Amino acid sequence: MSIFNIITILIVLSAIFAFINTKYLKLPFTIGLMIIAIVFTLAITILGSFNPFILQEADLLINSIDFETVLLDVMLSFLLFAGALHTKLDSLKKQRGPIALFATMGVVVSTFLIGTMMYYLFGLFGHPINYIYCLLFGALISPTDPIAVLGILKDANAPKKLETKIVGESLFNDGVGVVVFLVIFQIARQGIGAVDAGDVAILFLEEVVGGIALGLLGGYLTFRLMKVIDHYETEVMITLALVMGLSVLAHTLHVSGPLAVVVAGIFIGNKSPEIAWSGTTQTYVDKFWELIDVLLNAILFVLIGLELLIITVNSEYIMFGLLAIPVGLLARYLALSGPVALFQKKLDFIPKTTTIMTWGGIRGGISIALALSLEAQMERELFLTVTYIVVVFSIIVQGLTIGNLVKRVVSKSNLQD
Repeated sequence: MSIFNIITILIVLSAIFAFINTKYLKLPFTIGLMIIAIVFTLAITILGSFNPFILQEADLLINSIDFETVLLDVMLSFLLFAGALHTKLDSLKKQRGPIALFATMGVVVSTFLIGTMMYYLFGLFGHPINYIYCLLFGALISPTDPIAVLGILKDANAPKKLETKIVGESLFNDGVGVVVFLVIFQIARQGIGAVDAGDVAILFLEEVVGGIALGLLGGYLTFRLMKVIDHYETEVMITLALVMGLSVLAHTLHVSGPLAVVVAGIFIGNKSPEIAWSGTTQTYVDKFWELIDVLLNAILFVLIGLELLIITVNSEYIMFGLLAIPVGLLARYLALSGPVALFQKKLDFIPKTTTIMTWGGIRGGISIALALSLEAQMERELFLTVTYIVVVFSIIVQGLTIGNLVKRVVSKSNLQD
């Protein structure tokens, strides 16, 4: 199947599902599209039992799409930049301490907590798995997905300082999470004895510090270019070139592309409106990236729904997936508790910040993409199914209820005040 045909099918399905959701379901955009895509996939599976040709064509479509490459190498940079472009630096500065700890130590602590708990659970139920493979699962499921979080929080009307923490963490922790995953993946592939601790530390620093430095440099150079012209068509093209150029450069230089585009997006979004852009340019840049955000979000969550066709479904895998849900939530709660306690008095957090951030930590496409990158001997089929179950629960159940949780906590806080 040609690339054009695949893109056409995905956009047509996304448009149809978006219409159904907007007209009838009226659910939050990303959640509605994924639910419809899952129902659509189940319908195809049922129809395929009567007419195998339908299922064969659906399998052909899904197997023609390299989900890992499409998300991590293509879509992720555009979606992160679109989110970072509208993130205000003043808010991030005030919350920089907890956000930095959430996105670094929080991911590392969560990785080891999830990996350790799942290791003992697998052993308890008679399915022993190498500890390093359990850590890989911990690494891929720990980062919250900024794509899912940004869309859902818009509908939740969360207090600004809480939204800043969750969004700020999500924008940065997936870049860190991917780096942690790659480090553990390298150890799992080569063996613990073949990887030196110093090399691991250097790799981590190169990816993180290198990505931030590249993003600052790219953002600054782009800002200087746009400052000397006033032509919105050209300036929109420059922002597009920035995202694509940073992605290619980051891959070539072996630094974190997600961190690079996030830093560049925050830099451009905060410096350019006041200095480099006219009012017309700002309007067009904002609308262009909002449209990119909506379109790619629609395609991504339709893809997540359709991925149901390729996961292995059996009672054991489903059981481990259901067990992984509370494990992931508990690990996230414990990983967040330290930074929240450390900064709570200084920054005047709203009540139950840890609980809200735990429930608001939505997992999404990044986790599925990383699970798909596992090798067969790393229990790929098991972890892919477990990851899919956690992601679906996270997006649908947590995504649909986080708004009510926020409102309830905020209303109680106002009554106490």
